[in-house]
Amino acid sequence: MVLSDSFIIGLFDKSHVLPLKISQQARKVLLDYLGVVAGGRKYLKVKHPELIEAATNSTFLNGFASHVLELDDGHRHGMIHLGASIVSAVLEAARKENLKADDVLRGIVMGYEVAVRCARAIQPGHKVRGYHVSGTCGTIGSAMGIAFACNYNIEQLKSTLACAVSSAAGVLEIQEQASELKPYNTARAAYDGVLAAQIGKLAMPGPDDILGGKRGFLAALTDTPKSEYLTEFKDEGYCIEGIYQKVHAACRHCHPAIDATLDMRKDLNLKPEQIEKIEVHTYKLAVGSHDHTEIRGISSAKLSTPYAVALAIVKGSCGYADYNEDNLNDSWIKDLTRKVCVIEDESLTAQSPDVRGARVTIFLKNGEEYEASCLYPKGEPENPLTQEELESKFRGLAMYGGLSAAECDEVICEIKKDSFDLNKILQICKK
Repeated sequence: MVLSDSFIIGLFDKSHVLPLKISQQARKVLLDYLGVVAGGRKYLKVKHPELIEAATNSTFLNGFASHVLELDDGHRHGMIHLGASIVSAVLEAARKENLKADDVLRGIVMGYEVAVRCARAIQPGHKVRGYHVSGTCGTIGSAMGIAFACNYNIEQLKSTLACAVSSAAGVLEIQEQASELKPYNTARAAYDGVLAAQIGKLAMPGPDDILGGKRGFLAALTDTPKSEYLTEFKDEGYCIEGIYQKVHAACRHCHPAIDATLDMRKDLNLKPEQIEKIEVHTYKLAVGSHDHTEIRGISSAKLSTPYAVALAIVKGSCGYADYNEDNLNDSWIKDLTRKVCVIEDESLTAQSPDVRGARVTIFLKNGEEYEASCLYPKGEPENPLTQEELESKFRGLAMYGGLSAAECDEVICEIKKDSFDLNKILQICKK
């Protein structure tokens, strides 16, 4: 049996009956997504109203908006953002096809399953080559999420997979310097995922092995292929159980340093003028593209560990409201950012991606030194958000996006129902 067939059959068998805890996790994913997309759309209306007008496709716009605040979920082993593309695509299909709650939840779970497995099969070589896995594997997860939500048969699934793999795209250079186009990759992944699923539904014949063929997925997209992630389905768990959900509006690679810094700030009552320098020791992939101290806009700030650490010390938080023009121009934050050095710690590199941690050392001008470490930042499965914390995050973002407190409560209550009314939820959130 070729690799693609093994993958599809394994997924198909896994999709039939979702355990209760898995469907509950998918509900949490949906709530988190609705918050970040509401907040993201409001941000775009304020900062880039021209994009709202230009992006006439709602799937594309939601895929962009749900990633623009850097508060969307992801998976550390796959190094991938998930909800921005996958949930955007599945909800579009659900709206058009009037899908039931169980179908929507299955689509989310299986979209995440596909995207994470594909990502783990090609990382870290995929990232080293310069690909943005949230764009490439996000496309595949979006298409296959729709396919499972709509109960495609084996032939339709295989055709959808072929279309999605051939559509997979996205390079990391799009996020460099002063670029604000990083969310384009998740937006395009959602959009192309919808198209791939539409064509795949026709069950047109594709290649025998889009994944393992000599010019297929593994051969083209990585130097470090791990085909076992595409063939081994003995584990009863689901990839959606291993996601993280964010509390800081920065790239996930910055979060261990943020949490360690905030722990020290809480205990030490530090003032910026007391600090001589700061060292952040972390794993290799969190250094390159995340160690810059020249901040060229809000998007640049969200990818900078030095800026995040400085912001945490001066303001005490790194939420979406903290990444603003006033703080970019704050003299204390700018000065402190330049004092932060990000250094690879080989022991942390060796533990990555099982552990993506950081150790922060603050050197004071009086000679005192303080140090704190964080191995599992808030939101990781080992340190998850509580239901109350997740609901609080949703309320904050949704109310920023225009919902009232009562409407937020109504959405939360509806999602918890056994058979929620998605159209009702989307109508409330349509602000």
